[in-house]
Amino acid sequence: MKFSVNYLKLFLIFILISIFSACSINQTVEIPPPPETKVNTVIDTLHGHAIADDYRWLEEQYSDETRQWIEMQNNYTRSIYDQLPVNTKISDRVTELMEVDYVSTPRYKNGKYFYYKQVANDDLYTIYYKKNFDAPEEILIDPHPMSEDHSVSVEIIDISDDGGILVYGVRKGGDDQLEIRLLDVATKKDLPDILPTDFYYSNVTITNNNKGLFYFKNSTEIGPRIYYHQIGTEYSSDKMIFGKNSKPGEFISVSLSIDGRYLFLSVNPNNGKPMNLVYYKDLTKKTKIKLLTNNIEAHFYPSAVSNIVYLQTDWQAPNWKIMKVDLNSPDVKNWEEVIPVSDLVIRDFTLSDKKLCVTYLDSVKSKISIFSGQGEFVQDITFPTLGNVSSISGNWNNDEAFYSFSSYNLPRTIYRFDHKTSKSEIWFESKQKVNSDDFVVKQVWFDSKDGTKIPMFIAYKKNIQLNGKNPTLMNGYGGFNVNILPRFSITHLTWMENGGIYVDVNLRGGGEFGEAWHKAGKFENKQNTFDDFISAAEWLIKNKYTSSEHLAIRGGSNGGLLVGACLTQRPNLFKAVICTYPLLDMLRYQMFLVGKFWVNEYGSAEKPEQFEYIYEYSPYHHVKPNTNYPAVLFITGDGDTRVDPCHARKMTALLQANNSSNNPIMLRYEIKAGHSGGKPKSEIIKEVVEDLNFLFWQLN
Repeated sequence: MKFSVNYLKLFLIFILISIFSACSINQTVEIPPPPETKVNTVIDTLHGHAIADDYRWLEEQYSDETRQWIEMQNNYTRSIYDQLPVNTKISDRVTELMEVDYVSTPRYKNGKYFYYKQVANDDLYTIYYKKNFDAPEEILIDPHPMSEDHSVSVEIIDISDDGGILVYGVRKGGDDQLEIRLLDVATKKDLPDILPTDFYYSNVTITNNNKGLFYFKNSTEIGPRIYYHQIGTEYSSDKMIFGKNSKPGEFISVSLSIDGRYLFLSVNPNNGKPMNLVYYKDLTKKTKIKLLTNNIEAHFYPSAVSNIVYLQTDWQAPNWKIMKVDLNSPDVKNWEEVIPVSDLVIRDFTLSDKKLCVTYLDSVKSKISIFSGQGEFVQDITFPTLGNVSSISGNWNNDEAFYSFSSYNLPRTIYRFDHKTSKSEIWFESKQKVNSDDFVVKQVWFDSKDGTKIPMFIAYKKNIQLNGKNPTLMNGYGGFNVNILPRFSITHLTWMENGGIYVDVNLRGGGEFGEAWHKAGKFENKQNTFDDFISAAEWLIKNKYTSSEHLAIRGGSNGGLLVGACLTQRPNLFKAVICTYPLLDMLRYQMFLVGKFWVNEYGSAEKPEQFEYIYEYSPYHHVKPNTNYPAVLFITGDGDTRVDPCHARKMTALLQANNSSNNPIMLRYEIKAGHSGGKPKSEIIKEVVEDLNFLFWQLN
């Protein structure tokens, strides 16, 4: 059969329109008025300023009024979501990408390998182990029978030195609280010992002789404490060994040297200074706990073999360095610099095969270098493209190490590095089908408001035309020294496959360029973080990647504060916002849950010298009446015991009351999920698809 040229052209146009329609949601959606929220104004006077709060009553999470309000908000959100057509192309692709086997980087102990595995059709991660490298894998703990709705998960906390006892946590929903249990690996049965559900933050370590546990427990009323539990005894008889004078908002990390001889305690005093204190104790002697770091105003993170301690520190080294300390002569004047400060930023390090495996960032690009215990260079481990390298999992007494690598267009692969041969081989490779060559991944730099050069990563399909009309999703964090690196995400890949551009911005407040970069986005400098993000959006628009009508932003936790500040400062710059588990009322955040931990990052409105700059940007206090706000989806839930869900509840009500646009302000409120997850895979798939539908609906 012969076709005319014109017929073929029409046929091709039809195909292109069909493809575009498959990922476009342009049908008319009726947006009803939001539920009416009662106003009950409370006025606080802070440092001479009268501060009105119309929705203080929504801070009462479990009052009957608040529960009714949550139900109405969920119904409102659902009434809009249910009008969006089911996009089978996106749904099928997300399901295909999610329903593959997933394996975590293994942890090695005495010839055994411990790791998580999620089989393609499983909802949750199961804990597996292998008795040796060539042995078949065995299930140690399957969490699926622990709850009918698969909202209970398990977590590896620690493993005894002989590999005989697994310390694991049981988490209900997305709660940060865990119940700590001990498993006899040989019999696969729990020991009688249980540490009841509390805030341990995975900060539990088992002694090398398997006789006891040192653990952290936090109280918002009295502060953190370190306890010792003797295995085989009642929890009620546990002894407090450190932290008697600690205060709320402080944090203590506990660890042991590799040989188990020395106990290390790292204290964040939350005193407004960039520092922590490292203490140590010789467990073989009846000696007192001693201070190692002499109140030096800097950060120190210890890893010890025995009496030899390696300290990663920013002391006189904003890009970090590693020092070596002999506890037989611990005076600072005897400390030895083994990995000096350089133009590269030390992200972290691992002890493996009596060597130091150091992960660097070079202009936000990952690099691993291996050094001898004396700091002599051995070799680099190189990577095929821009991407994210996990921390190395290794053991001082084992000649292998494991790490993972991924990028926006490259699913996660786990490698086993053999120190004997100096070569890496694939240990686990994801079966997700992705044609990596179809995408562009690049790093660009732009000028922020004050002229500072800021980098960001941009990823998209090669056939994208830069015409200012591309749906674009920006993500950022900018706080707590956290690095935002190229990484594989099913959400972001599906977004790009359907014509979206994805962007990660390396904002000040993160750790991408060392402690100076972090300080430039904290305390009184926090506005720099928001200016960086806004400037990134303006650069993308100027360079025709997108326009305000096609631009969405997303952030969670501290990133939720970021997008909350940006949507109140520049509401016309964005078309849609997804704001998850956010901090938004910055005048009161320190009063809720574990908010006091973050005073060292933001400051506190209780202090007059810090109130002014916090009030200047606090998103909840900058919502203006009769303003055209973008479409906003807040996501939070009862299970968030880290960032109080009242932030999102109050902000939802306030934006709904003041929004003059027809863009919806919605809240998706989970009853069990929270900051630490708490959702089975089936629920995750559903919500990823809904979020993508929301974004394409708004931006196309």
